[in-house]
Amino acid sequence: MECGPVLPDSLVLEIFLHLSHDAVLRAGLACRQWLAVSRDEFLWRELFYSYYRIPRSVPRHPAAVSWCREFKRLFDCIPCVEVQTLREHSDQVLHLAFSHRGHRFSSCSKDCTVKLWDTERPDGNISLVHSSSMRQFNWGYTQFSQFNADDSLLLVSGVYLGPHHSSSGEIAVISLENYTLLSRVRNKPYDVFGCWLNETHLISGNLHWIGNMTSCSVLWLNKAFQDVESENVNVVKRLFKIQNINASTIRTVMVAHCRRHDNPDLLLDYEAQSLARRQKGQQQTQHQPLLFDLGSEDEEEEEAAAVAAGDREEDKCHPEAKANALSYPRLPQPPTPGLEQVMHSRTNVGAMELQIETHVAKVMGRAHTKPPDCSLIEPPGPEDGEDKTYLLFTTGSLTYSPHQIGIKRIKPDQMTTSGPVLGEERSSDEFFDSLDHVIDIHGHIIGMGLSPDHRYLYVNSRAWPAGCVISDPMSPPPIAEEIDLHVIDLKSLREERRSLRAHRAFTPNDECFFIFLDVSRDFVASGAEDKHGYIWDRHYNICLARLAHDDVVNSVAFSPADQELLLSASDDSTIKVWRSPRMVRLAQAPARPPRPRNLLPSWLSRSKISTAAGSVNGKP
Repeated sequence: MECGPVLPDSLVLEIFLHLSHDAVLRAGLACRQWLAVSRDEFLWRELFYSYYRIPRSVPRHPAAVSWCREFKRLFDCIPCVEVQTLREHSDQVLHLAFSHRGHRFSSCSKDCTVKLWDTERPDGNISLVHSSSMRQFNWGYTQFSQFNADDSLLLVSGVYLGPHHSSSGEIAVISLENYTLLSRVRNKPYDVFGCWLNETHLISGNLHWIGNMTSCSVLWLNKAFQDVESENVNVVKRLFKIQNINASTIRTVMVAHCRRHDNPDLLLDYEAQSLARRQKGQQQTQHQPLLFDLGSEDEEEEEAAAVAAGDREEDKCHPEAKANALSYPRLPQPPTPGLEQVMHSRTNVGAMELQIETHVAKVMGRAHTKPPDCSLIEPPGPEDGEDKTYLLFTTGSLTYSPHQIGIKRIKPDQMTTSGPVLGEERSSDEFFDSLDHVIDIHGHIIGMGLSPDHRYLYVNSRAWPAGCVISDPMSPPPIAEEIDLHVIDLKSLREERRSLRAHRAFTPNDECFFIFLDVSRDFVASGAEDKHGYIWDRHYNICLARLAHDDVVNSVAFSPADQELLLSASDDSTIKVWRSPRMVRLAQAPARPPRPRNLLPSWLSRSKISTAAGSVNGKP
């Protein structure tokens, strides 16, 4: 039978450009010509930019093989399918942390337990392997945990309930070999959280008030095995002593091991983005990160209508959801560290006296503070190729709410507790350490996370109004409900890319709590107070998925062994397990039966070999 006339490839391509991606794939099954056109790179480039609404100035990921593969990666490899819900916690789940191998993870909760989970069961499900209650140590709840570098120890941070309703923090170190408690370290304020510096040493904090609005934060290096060795060797050493003004304190410490970054895991940086803009004639006069709002205006109107309709239904079951957006059913939080003391002092001391105190503290601080480490902010020379270790933390200088990222370099000789117990000898005139670098976020910081290579710091913040002026440290500006996700390059020490915005929070300044985020090779994820977790692509700066819960999502965590596995923890007392559509499809596919062995070819080959061997031996 003769075939009819064939359409030119260019016409078929023009038709395919008006189809959706799934329609193009189905059309490619019709005939060989359509199959060839459906694989066209130009076609998938257009489908990619139009479907994900990415600016044309953003180039394809340098590691991508093709536009079709890149489309499939964003469509099929995002952990957005709920496969399991873990309900073993009896109260709000606050934090999740994976081991470095990814074979286990830990969870902390308002039920005052830390639980360990196994991710390597043959059936693919996650199961509980151990649970420890910290109530016997007079803890109110557990709030943070972290595995050390070789996954042999677990750092657990919690709120310690002291006398007269006072609260500070405490850090416990648990052996993962036999689940015994190795040491306990006091940690003040409680939201310093603590962190590992290396396999055997951890960092904690302490706070000393030296005035009504002035304090100093001391950061300590602690050996994990304190009870065993404390009689023979030093187990603690003072790392830094930093002055705080205007009722601010140091919180949320973390360690970044910044290497030379010859192969950063985020391949498209701000310079490449700026070059793409310049090629399109969009000149930039100065570095100013842009705010990235997701969706078009039409999308927002449709979503607003859908949300309004959904809210009317939800309000019947959850009347506090929208009308009382600030009153999520969280347990009472401990007071913000130091605020009670500061508020009490304000009732007894006039505003003028407090201003004088702040002025005197600044003058005294400048006179008695060691100079910063200039090597952190100077451009590296050709011989400067060694790895560097930075201590990162939230702090402030204008108000008590954390609005700055402080950076302090840790020298190699400071990474051990050997030497004087109180650390580095200092002259009598220099008893404060200066910050090596400060990055102002201009908003209330509520979360931080490092990229796997420790080059990029991701920061959740709720912005202050543009141009606001702070006249009273105890009255910070109102904060936005939208959460901005900033990206800071620890190599250049400046904000890169565009701020991501999709998630929301509603609590005011004095009730803000931490929302933990996590970063994998290709993605970044965060919780939010709008009952969802969110996933973005790090390269294209687009939101790829919303992960639904019944209440505030406090923490998310990618598996370091497989970024297509994500966990989310919520105030609804559950941990949800999310996998990519690709992994779900592979898990549900029936096992392939073993291919039947074809004996005829092997019998013929053996027959020929034996015949040839007989001829050589002179046999017929």
